Amino acid sequence: MTIQTADRLDEADLGHGAARPLRQAVWQGIEPVVKNSVAIVLFLLLWEIAPRLGLINRTFLPPFSEIIARGVDYALAGKLLPQILVSVGRAAGGFGLGVVTAVPLGILLGWYKPLEAYLNPLLQLLRQTNPVSLFPAFILFFGIGYATNIAIIYWVVVWPILLGTVNGVRHVDPALVKYARSVGLPSRKLFTKVILPASVPSIITGMRLAATYSFLMLVVSEMVGASSGLGYLIVNAQYLMSIHLLYVGVIVLALLGIASNWALVGLERRLTGWKQDIQS
Repeated sequence: MTIQTADRLDEADLGHGAARPLRQAVWQGIEPVVKNSVAIVLFLLLWEIAPRLGLINRTFLPPFSEIIARGVDYALAGKLLPQILVSVGRAAGGFGLGVVTAVPLGILLGWYKPLEAYLNPLLQLLRQTNPVSLFPAFILFFGIGYATNIAIIYWVVVWPILLGTVNGVRHVDPALVKYARSVGLPSRKLFTKVILPASVPSIITGMRLAATYSFLMLVVSEMVGASSGLGYLIVNAQYLMSIHLLYVGVIVLALLGIASNWALVGLERRLTGWKQDIQS
């Protein structure tokens, strides 16, 4: 082998060596996207192909592209956005009311154990009550309309938030509490500086579950007495055999659930930024 040939081989090896870190960096950048999307892409491809090949009756499950096209037409006609806004308003109303009541009550129950001992049996009894079975009672109390929708959603979301808050306050790392007491931190500051910040992840977890439940119960609440909203759109599409619109409503509800989960995850990261500072 001549010296020139050896030099060219060395240059080629150096080129490959320089390209390898670049490929690794690119893959590290796209790897999370690939892992999070590959199953969804395969599912949507199956949804698109199966009706076209006759594996599934397309009368009951049209191809995904046809559903999206129908949804776009419905949105461009100005009919989809009002339904979304009405449903989001109902879900947000019940969810917000649940947060306002469940978080303070959960903090009290987690911090004051004697109060929890008295109230826990009643709360456990109420928590086990099926919300659908309470629907007629809510209609009797609030009538058919917005208040009933809010009430039934509130009943579903309040329990995961309450339990998440109680568990978060009660199961704070004992080492943190012990250290705070050892430096003479008074009870009020112990609660505000240690207990509450440490319980935020558990509270947010309860809120994420509650947000999911709120959209699930939204459909049920809009099935009775509602003349607008995504739940009404789904039920009305079923009666009219407008299958494409039915799936449009289902897909939009799923996207709203995903968006609410992402928002709460972002809120958790913002509120627990002190953890990253400590770890770094």
